[in-house]
Amino acid sequence: MKFTLGWLKDHLETGASLDEIVETLIKIGLEVDSVEDPGAKFAAFTVAHVVAAEKHPDADRLQVCTVDTGDGQVQVVCGAPNARAGMKGVFAPSGSWIPGLELELKAAKIRGVESNGMLVSEREMGLSDEHEGIIDLPEDAPLGAPFASVLGLDDPVIDIELTPNRPDCTGVRGIARDLAAAGLGTLKPFVSAEPVEGTYDSPVSWAIADDGNACAYVVGRHFRGVTNRPSPQWAQDRLRAIGLRPISALVDVTNYISIDLGRPLHVFDAGKLSGDTLTMRRARDGEPFYALIDKHFALDPEKTVIGDGDKAEALAGVMGGMETSCLPETTEVFLEVALFDPISVATTGRALQMESDARYRFERGVDPESAEWGAEAAARMILDFCGGETSKPVSAGAMPDTARTIELRGERVRTLGGIDVPVAEQKSILERLGFTVDGDDIMTASPPPWRPDIHGEADLVEEITRIIGFDEIAPVSLTREEALPEIALTMEQRRSGAARRALAAQGLDEAVTWSFMASRHAEQFGGVPETLQLANPISADLDVLRPSVLANLVLAAGRNIDRGFTDFGLFELGPAYLDDTPEGQLLVAAGLRQGNMSSRHWSTPSRPVDAIDAKGDALAALEAAGAPTANLQVSTDAPAHYHPGRSAGLRLGKSVLAWFGEIHPGVLHRLDVRGPMVGFEVFLDHVPARKNKGAARPPLHLSPFQAVHRDFAFIVDDAIGAADVLRAARGADRDLITEAQLFDIYTGKGIDDGQKSLAIEVTLQPIEATLTDEQIDQVAQKIVAAVEKQTGGTLRG
Repeated sequence: MKFTLGWLKDHLETGASLDEIVETLIKIGLEVDSVEDPGAKFAAFTVAHVVAAEKHPDADRLQVCTVDTGDGQVQVVCGAPNARAGMKGVFAPSGSWIPGLELELKAAKIRGVESNGMLVSEREMGLSDEHEGIIDLPEDAPLGAPFASVLGLDDPVIDIELTPNRPDCTGVRGIARDLAAAGLGTLKPFVSAEPVEGTYDSPVSWAIADDGNACAYVVGRHFRGVTNRPSPQWAQDRLRAIGLRPISALVDVTNYISIDLGRPLHVFDAGKLSGDTLTMRRARDGEPFYALIDKHFALDPEKTVIGDGDKAEALAGVMGGMETSCLPETTEVFLEVALFDPISVATTGRALQMESDARYRFERGVDPESAEWGAEAAARMILDFCGGETSKPVSAGAMPDTARTIELRGERVRTLGGIDVPVAEQKSILERLGFTVDGDDIMTASPPPWRPDIHGEADLVEEITRIIGFDEIAPVSLTREEALPEIALTMEQRRSGAARRALAAQGLDEAVTWSFMASRHAEQFGGVPETLQLANPISADLDVLRPSVLANLVLAAGRNIDRGFTDFGLFELGPAYLDDTPEGQLLVAAGLRQGNMSSRHWSTPSRPVDAIDAKGDALAALEAAGAPTANLQVSTDAPAHYHPGRSAGLRLGKSVLAWFGEIHPGVLHRLDVRGPMVGFEVFLDHVPARKNKGAARPPLHLSPFQAVHRDFAFIVDDAIGAADVLRAARGADRDLITEAQLFDIYTGKGIDDGQKSLAIEVTLQPIEATLTDEQIDQVAQKIVAAVEKQTGGTLRG
């Protein structure tokens, strides 16, 4: 929301400086995004007098001008047809930056004649598209003065970032009201809304169809005999200062009142209307609409239009139509001032990707009473700018009743807001903001119609505290009930952080992707129920909640591959959705690897990633999250988006803690992602909580005795997993066996078909004394017996 300081002072009687105004805006909750001083941008450009203008000796269309800048005379070669001796123009010296051309001006020879500086046009100054001649200033313009001050272009521009709940501040008057309530001046009377008497009955009327469209109330006035000339210079200057291009008086009126009063308007060229009634109705399915932005749209019944017979002439609350737009030859117009449903306007604008000042205001909500006073303000300005006469107002529908009362207890500002404000001051602040207040200790406040965001007592407290200033809230330390503070992070939060650090330590790069995805992509990862389809997606390609975090990572990996990255790993920690219940939202740590495990190097041969690498990543995350990884069982029932022969699951009893393996080549093909690729999904919600054995960690027991390592080779059936053999070996003697790991798998000569040889290394760690050969043999016998009993394996000879 941009406005100039001078514009603000049209509504606010104040002697405050610009810095004081900006500081107060921030204090009362209106965040100032920027303050621009256009005078500084144009500081180098001054008023100059053309002393003489002679024909260029070597060019028919150029003149050699002698220019008095106030500091001396310079020679300028100029090609403008209106350059003449005796005129005053705008001089740009050599070395200045020309904003409209985006270049630095340099002294040069033009057809052999020295030129030091430039007499500029409006387009060269970035003021308009006018470039037929240079700027022609009034004769009384002071020589050498900054041209910005002469043309009134030195008015500072303030840009505030409005939150969606402050529709009252989408107009300059609303901002002035807030500043006046904060004590920075007095709000001037609102005189522009005084009734304008109509001289005839309007030939155009309104109708609102009974089809559930977005319009509740609409007011209109007809104008005839108007001249759609350029709007007055002061209005053009203000619109141009805030970044709006002046077009014509009629269009500029609608833009000006939208910014000035926060009231969107639209004017139709009444001579282009085919009927005598404009109707608010739902659009027909596929109904065409030609918008002012020179684009054609096909509408649907979810959108509200302003129809002239069978034709849609405007998209309600968003944008007008090209076919009834006002042109310089327009002589009669019909004014529309309506109330539209904010949600409907926002939905329509988002669906069609149309941005406009009208949408910006309607989707926040406008003052219902502005439908009537807005028509009067617009009528007064149209008659002033364009002449002619206006009809009596016409309307349809009924103005919504927004009257409501809210109870405010006097002490709630102190107990809820933290500031002790006398009741009389509370009432005064609310009244300055437009509220009607009755009572003392328990007040009854009625919000003004332009404040739809006020719903309860807490809102009233916020209004009072922000006007007083949040800086006035005294800092108070919280009372500590215990000597040490309670743990701030839950077990789940600590588990997530630990898993994230572990995966980063594995060499994976963290990614953050949408929790949404395209339904066609979700189908490759099991699909989603209808309850997870989004009613109002932010994009057509993000229409469902993701059933798997891995899905978005695969797509992200594809984009990286397309950009030339080949060897990398990604991970993400976030939610995946099975259904719309709380239990259906899972916290998942997922990751993938693509290409080789390491870059090519002379000392180490590179190898492609495989399912075991994904398993190592999954186990690292589970270990960090506190899962008992030594007790996990491997299953071969991974979901269909994994390769059926190169994937598995990690289970703890019936609970699945992780899936890992190679991504199914068919899935990669349908996603148009080059493979192969391996990935994993760790379900942190399924990791059992650690049993609380006391706040302190158990003592660390280090043995002074040498560990003993023994190798065993067992012949087992192909169906037996290495994890089963290792689990049996570890459980043979839990006091002495501290580790068991696989180091070789063999099939071939000497091994029967359907069998394999698994070689493992077992570590024995004595605690009390060095192990004797007899003790070692006894443990070895236990290991052989345990493996044979649990897996059917036999010791290989």
